[in-house]
Amino acid sequence: MRTYHDPLHGAITLNQTDPVEALLIQLIDTPVFQRLRRIRQLGPASLTFHGAESSRFTHSLGVMAIARQLFDRLAHRYIELQPYRATVLCAALLHDLGHGPFSHTAEEIFGSHHEVWTQRILQEYLPVAHCLNQFSPELSHSIAQVYCHQHPVPFVWQLVSSQLDCDRLDYLLRDSYFTGASYGQLDLERILLAIDYDRLTQQLVVAYKGLAAIEHYLVVRYFMYAQVYNHAKNLAATWLLEQAFGRARELLAQGELAADETVQTWLQPKDMELSLTHYLAGDDIVFMYHLQRWQFGSDSLLADLCRRFLNRDLPKTLEVTALLPSQQQQLLQQLATILSQRSLAPKYYCGFRQVWSRGYTLYQRGIKLKTETGLQEISQLSPLVKTLTDPVQRVWLIYPAEVKTQLQQLRATLEHLS
Repeated sequence: MRTYHDPLHGAITLNQTDPVEALLIQLIDTPVFQRLRRIRQLGPASLTFHGAESSRFTHSLGVMAIARQLFDRLAHRYIELQPYRATVLCAALLHDLGHGPFSHTAEEIFGSHHEVWTQRILQEYLPVAHCLNQFSPELSHSIAQVYCHQHPVPFVWQLVSSQLDCDRLDYLLRDSYFTGASYGQLDLERILLAIDYDRLTQQLVVAYKGLAAIEHYLVVRYFMYAQVYNHAKNLAATWLLEQAFGRARELLAQGELAADETVQTWLQPKDMELSLTHYLAGDDIVFMYHLQRWQFGSDSLLADLCRRFLNRDLPKTLEVTALLPSQQQQLLQQLATILSQRSLAPKYYCGFRQVWSRGYTLYQRGIKLKTETGLQEISQLSPLVKTLTDPVQRVWLIYPAEVKTQLQQLRATLEHLS
């Protein structure tokens, strides 16, 4: 037996005598999966929520645990699903293998896409490929079909990647727990009991009596994005990290950056493809070490950006959603003048962050309710869910704390004139 004690799911136990679970243990023990211990689940969000220290490793185990619980219950009722157990559980476990340093923040900074790298790892990383091929020559291809939403049985990929999947269920619970955001709590057991399989269409559906549980799940997701993932301080921390690595990239092009081979390769222009070896060598530890070094380097701009990030001297944010686009630009130009007078390069110390929030979309078939008249889209039956489909945009101006008073005066003047 192999047991992982999880703060959310309790004891996650894998049985070596079960061929599928023995395979999961082998995959967990590969270096590429252990690398996920060195990548924070929420990137730099710990600067906003001090408890947000969990890793992609713990999340991946959680997704697998939920997928196993749900799949095994339904496969007991629908025996035609049983042959897909290895595909579902391996896809759930490995779905985040391709994440880079700082998780999703790496995608913003370096232009990488973790889904693409996950696929490459399945194809090119021999320890994982060997485990999968030894179990079944078709398993790797089946997992790839899950990630591309092309598996012939939609239910199989919907468990891992849809509007109501095991990935979302775990990260909402886990991120709520570690950030202390109590409004992110879910009734997981009730949600899992509401999920069903439709034999006719072979897709994931929800029993009509479970509508309230799913409505609650979607409202929770909306608030987690609004109050945690898109928290203004998170946006500022990510923006500052982008500026630091942007400056590092400029210095590298000039031959003036002290960095190891891994970081130098990651900082190459975005159209230059990384090798799998260099990609997997990048994690939070490697990049945080370089930020630590650069704060004492010869380039005063890079040093200041790194110092601000490491010491949590983060930029301030001012919501300017209510201003007209022309007023937003006017405010930015006036702010740039003030920063230049203080010898702070506007390019690195101020800018906009735009965030779109939508509580529900029809992404990957949406969520279907099983009713007496057949399957129906949840947003057509629930007025609450229908309101969540409307997108909401918010615009934030990011700026250094030193000019907070002057900026507030500028905004007040613009609002008075309008």
